[in-house]
Amino acid sequence: MRRNTKYKSDSLCIAIFTLCLAARFIEYFLIETDRTAIGENVIHKAAGIIILALALKRVNLTWSDIGFQRNGFVSSILKGLLLGSVCFAISYWLELTILALQGNLAHLEIYISSFSLTGSQIKNTDFVFFLLCVVFNVINVWMEEGIFRGLFIKIFSESKPFMQANFIAAFLFGIWHIVMPVRSCMDGEMSFAAMVLMGIGYIILAGIMGIKWGLLYHMTGNIWAGLGDHLLNNTVATNMLHVISLKGADELQIVRIMAAQVISFVFVLVVYCCRNRKGNR
Repeated sequence: MRRNTKYKSDSLCIAIFTLCLAARFIEYFLIETDRTAIGENVIHKAAGIIILALALKRVNLTWSDIGFQRNGFVSSILKGLLLGSVCFAISYWLELTILALQGNLAHLEIYISSFSLTGSQIKNTDFVFFLLCVVFNVINVWMEEGIFRGLFIKIFSESKPFMQANFIAAFLFGIWHIVMPVRSCMDGEMSFAAMVLMGIGYIILAGIMGIKWGLLYHMTGNIWAGLGDHLLNNTVATNMLHVISLKGADELQIVRIMAAQVISFVFVLVVYCCRNRKGNR
């Protein structure tokens, strides 16, 4: 009976992931919502929330069961935002320092741009663009944290140790992100070799982020801390606060994001290990 339950649980997660990934590819390659006035591929994220709601009903779980509790909502969100703010403050400083040492003086500018592996040249400063950026990314992180951390870790943990469940969910989260370099390659923005390297890099980086947010989910018992950190990464560090140098905008953006995520990952991992040691005493 245990094998049968395990098989059904794993198959359900893979089916949900495949369905969401198919919707993601359709929007990125056919609808291309991010290349319209909306400026963001948000349709498949909204569809993912609907799929998540249906999946919860299918397995008799509530939103609270996968970490969306009301208790501790504000404090956990603030902790996630604080974590992201401190780590990105360090990574922005590192980026500016590296550019200065190269003789490429840079400064910060606030405007909205669509995320691009090659950088965006459009600067939107109207309030409505900032509002849409926040709203669309709330939908984004609600879907991704709900599915990859809340649902997947919850279901995988029924038949596997937490860390194993967390690694599987993080790996799927990494695969989720290869659509961006694939499209850039098909659009002629990068070579096939660059796509492969970027794809591997995305799997590793998104995987690290996924593991970190999974650890936060496990330690806090809710989704909010990881969601807050995720939201700051997607809004401020990726779309709002830009580094402008003599050579253009955000030439070291991927380095900035990787530095911040590695710093925060190490911090969260250390806290997790310390708590485990205290719990085993």
